[in-house]
Amino acid sequence: MTTRTATARYEGFGKDGKGRLDTPSGVLDATPYSFNTRFGDEKGTNPEELIAAAHAGCFTMALSFALARAGFSAGSLETIAAVKLEQQEEGFAITRSDLTLKAEVPGISPEQFDELAAGAKANCPVSKLLNAEVTLTHTLA
Repeated sequence: MTTRTATARYEGFGKDGKGRLDTPSGVLDATPYSFNTRFGDEKGTNPEELIAAAHAGCFTMALSFALARAGFSAGSLETIAAVKLEQQEEGFAITRSDLTLKAEVPGISPEQFDELAAGAKANCPVSKLLNAEVTLTHTLA
């Protein structure tokens, strides 16, 4: 079993508060986040952006491994994940994650690619974690 951690620290509260995110790998190192990085244009990150990065990375890696198991060894995959944060009566909710995939896989049929991509979408650990609608749109070159 693998366990990964991250630490969030927030000083002050509400719109005036400022936060930072840290990970043991050092990829996030006092990375700023706040109301303005989430809803405005201040430099820093936000939870939705981090979830989008995690979902795009997880799905793309899952598909890469599925393609390798199917005997493909060359090509490229590029995925954009768009995580939607919506205001609802009870507050905010992440309601969906839309994956858009651009792929180059020489020698694969569209039917086989569709099957492998759908399996990766359904079975990547981040897709399983998200309790939101997950969609996938892709193009195969």
